[in-house]
Amino acid sequence: MQVKIEESWEKVLRQEFTVPYFSQIVAHLKIERDLNKVIFPSGQLIFNAFNKTPFDKVKVVIIGQDPYHQPKQAMGLCFSVPDDVPAPRSLQNIFKELKSDIGMPTPNNGDLTHWATQGVLLLNTVLTVRQNEPGSHSRIGWLNFTDAVIKKISEKKSGVIFLLWGKYAQEKKSLIDVSKHFILEAAHPSPLSANNGFFGCKHFSKTNTILVQQGKNAIDWSTT
Repeated sequence: MQVKIEESWEKVLRQEFTVPYFSQIVAHLKIERDLNKVIFPSGQLIFNAFNKTPFDKVKVVIIGQDPYHQPKQAMGLCFSVPDDVPAPRSLQNIFKELKSDIGMPTPNNGDLTHWATQGVLLLNTVLTVRQNEPGSHSRIGWLNFTDAVIKKISEKKSGVIFLLWGKYAQEKKSLIDVSKHFILEAAHPSPLSANNGFFGCKHFSKTNTILVQQGKNAIDWSTT
């Protein structure tokens, strides 16, 4: 199956596009569209995280769950929203921790593309969702695909920093070779859990310390 995705990712994931579960994903999305279901993000943004962060450039991975399910929010990058959309509460809490951790002023927009282009893979484990139905595509096959993505990063790269926020993301630890990668864990930045260990985790400064120790460029965590 021919999938429009950034070239270095296409090479790494080529085999995944040929297995039955991926055809089932495509068929499921087509059926829902034929039934006039509204699906987020738009088709050209489903693989936005991969297109903005080529495999060869991945230095950091932040794992989210599924895309925002309200209109105009989802853009294929976990936690990120277009610059003309107010930051959702989890993203607001991420910005609060950035200010506390590294003193960064609160950004005036929630578009995290600037992170992605520096090597931060903003990976939702489910890449699509029906409007107003969170989790609605969690069982159509995307988890097989994104588990394969995490495994490929673990197998083929070294020194990648995985930021696992919340129990859902932390369930992916078994896919990561901790002998050659770094894992930072904290509570999810959701308002329901941020006070239980996300605030004060200092993951942004810790990430940059690890990157610099490896001789890599630190991440500019601003949104511009």
